[in-house]
Amino acid sequence: MNRQVTIERMNELINIINEADYNYHTLDNPTITDQEYDKYLRELFDIEELHPSWIREDSPTQHAGGKIIDGFQKVEHKIPMMSLSDVFNESEVIAFDERIQKENVHPRYVCELKIDGLSVSLLYEKGKLVRAATRGDGTIGEDITHNVKTIKSIPFKLTKEVDIEVRGEIYMSKKTLQELNEKRQQRKEPLLKNCRNAAAGSIRQLDSKVAAERKLDAFIYHLPNPLDYGLNTHQEALDYMKALGFKVNPNNRLVANINEVIEFIEEKGALRESLSYDIDGVVIKVNDILDQQKLGFTAKYPKWATAYKFPAEEVLTKLNDIIFTVGRTGQITPNAVLDPVIVMGSTISRATLHNEDYVKMKDLRIGDMVSIRKAGDVIPEVVESKIERRTGKETPFQMITTCPMCNTTLVKKEEQVDYYCPNNACPARSVEKLIHFASRGAMNIDGLGESIMEDLYNFEFVKSIPDIYLLKNHKKDLVELEGYGEKSIQKLLDAIEKSKENSLEKLLFGLGIANVGSKTAKVLASHFLTMENLEKATIEELQEIPDIGKIIAESIIEFFKEEENQKVLKTLKEFQVNMTYQGKKIKQDTNFFNKSFVLTGTLTKFSRDEAKEKIESLGGKTVGSVSSKTSVVIVGDSPGSKYEKAKALQIPIWTEDEFLEKIK
Repeated sequence: MNRQVTIERMNELINIINEADYNYHTLDNPTITDQEYDKYLRELFDIEELHPSWIREDSPTQHAGGKIIDGFQKVEHKIPMMSLSDVFNESEVIAFDERIQKENVHPRYVCELKIDGLSVSLLYEKGKLVRAATRGDGTIGEDITHNVKTIKSIPFKLTKEVDIEVRGEIYMSKKTLQELNEKRQQRKEPLLKNCRNAAAGSIRQLDSKVAAERKLDAFIYHLPNPLDYGLNTHQEALDYMKALGFKVNPNNRLVANINEVIEFIEEKGALRESLSYDIDGVVIKVNDILDQQKLGFTAKYPKWATAYKFPAEEVLTKLNDIIFTVGRTGQITPNAVLDPVIVMGSTISRATLHNEDYVKMKDLRIGDMVSIRKAGDVIPEVVESKIERRTGKETPFQMITTCPMCNTTLVKKEEQVDYYCPNNACPARSVEKLIHFASRGAMNIDGLGESIMEDLYNFEFVKSIPDIYLLKNHKKDLVELEGYGEKSIQKLLDAIEKSKENSLEKLLFGLGIANVGSKTAKVLASHFLTMENLEKATIEELQEIPDIGKIIAESIIEFFKEEENQKVLKTLKEFQVNMTYQGKKIKQDTNFFNKSFVLTGTLTKFSRDEAKEKIESLGGKTVGSVSSKTSVVIVGDSPGSKYEKAKALQIPIWTEDEFLEKIK
C-alpha cells in the first residue's frame, strides 16, 4: 500500500464511500465511477484488516455481511406497525374520501407508490442505527438488524444525532432478481419466483453474507410520531426523513383532492412496467397530522390512510363446476363456475372455457384450484389448473352429447372444434338471438336487456326479431305485468322506434350472421352502402374486401340464402327499419388504409374511441397488442410496455401531434 496507514485515512475513506453510497443508492445520482469506488473500498478493507480495533460501526465494509445468528430475536414495537385497508377500484377510492369528508375533514392527500416488498422498522439512537425489525403481527416483530446493515441505501449514521424510529419497505429490484436467477440457473438451483418473495427470503437469512449478496434496497415512507419533531404534515415528515439521509421515493406527490388522487393512480399504473422495482398499488394518506389524529384508527387500520391495489393480473380460486350454455348460433360453450374472486378490480365468478378441446388441453377438473386472469384486461380467462394442489377428489371433464335446453343431439362440424345444437327452434338459441339484436353493440335498444327479453319471450310477446317492433301493440298487456310501469314501458317503446334509424352496420351485426362481428359489419356496410347491394354480392366480390376471408364470405352468402332470414329482412323493411349506411365513406388514405394501429398512453386531444373512429374512417383498424404485424403505434403521455415493445420491434411510432398531422 503506497499511502500511509492511518486512522485519519480510514476515516477519510469511510466518509468518501458513505457519501458515494448515499448519492448512488439514495439520490440515484452517482458522483464517482465504479472503478474509483472499488479502489477506495479495497483500500479501506486493507486498513481494517491491519487494524481491526479501528473498525467503525458505520464503515461501509459492514454492508458486506458475514454475521451469523442462531435465530431471530423478538422485538416489541412501542408504536404498533399497523397495516392498511385495501380498496380495489375508483368507486372505493371515492368512498374512502367520502368517509373522511363526513368527519368534517377536507384533506389534501399524499400519494405514494406501494412498493411490493417487506415492511421494516428502523430505530436510531443519537443518529446511529441500533435495531431493525420486521412488522410481525404489528406489535411483536423480529430483529433483522444483521441483514439490514447489508443494505447500502439504509444509513448506519444520520446527518443529525437524533433519536428516531422510521418505517419503510425493503425490496429487490427487477434487474437484481434477473441477475440472481441467471446465476442460480447456471448452478442448477431453484429460481426465485418474484422480487417480493426474494426480498423476504433474503431478509430471513441467518447468515448476513447471503443477504449482502442479494443487493437489497429500501424506501422509507413513514415517521410514526412527527409532532415530536415539530412536523405538522406527512409531506414535512417525508422531507425531514430525506434530509436525515433516508431514501424517500421520488414519485410521491401532494395532491389537492380525490380527483387528483385518481389521476395519480392512473398515471402510475401506466408507468408500472417501466419502473425498476415492483409496485402493487398506491398508498393514499391524509397529509395533515392533526386531521390524522382526529380521524383515528379502527382495531386494525388507520382511518386516514388506505392502499389502492392495482388489479391483480392473475389470482387463484376454486373451479366449482363446469356448466354449458347455448349461443345464438347454437354453439355449445362450457363455462367455469368459480369461487368469486377479484381480478383487475372486478369480482369474477364465471369464465368461458370456449370448447371441449380447450378444457382437455388444460386438463381442467371440477374441484381444481385454478389461476384466473383477464385476457386483454377485459375477459376473464382460466389460465391453468394447479395440479400440485389436487387431492384426488376432483372430477374429470366430460363433454355433453345433447343440448342442455332442448335435449337435441349435438353435432360437430367437420374440421371445427365446436359442438352445435342443430335445432333452430331451440329456446336458448332464440332468446340469445333476440338479446344480441337489442344489445348495445347492435341495435342498442335501451331498456331491452337480458332479463326483460327473457320475460318477453316467456310471456310470448317476442318470439322473433320482427316481434320487437310489434311490442307497441301490446302496451296495455305490458303495463299490467308486475314490475313494469307505464313510464318504463313507454320509454322502452320509444327506444325501439328510435332504433329504426340506426346505420346499416348496427342492423348487420344485430342479425347475428355467423362470423360477422361489429368491425366486419362496419366494413361491409361502408363498402356496399345498402342491404340490397350486400345481398347481391358474390363470394368473389366479398373476398376482395380487406379482412373478409373465405369463411366470412361463405357465412354471408349462406345467411341470405335462408328463406327465414329473407322473411325477417322483408318484414323489417316494411316496418321502416333503416337498411342504408349512414356513416362516412372510408377514404383510402395511404397513411391508414389496410394498416393496423395500436394506441398506448394517455391521449390529450382525443378520447380513445374518437381516435379509433378516425383511424377506421381512413381505412385503418385498431388492435389491442403490439406484434410484428402492427403498422404503427400511436403514443400519448406515459406510454407503457407497448411503446417499449414497438421500439424493440422497430415499428413506426407516432406522437399524438404526428397523428394529428397525418389525419389533416
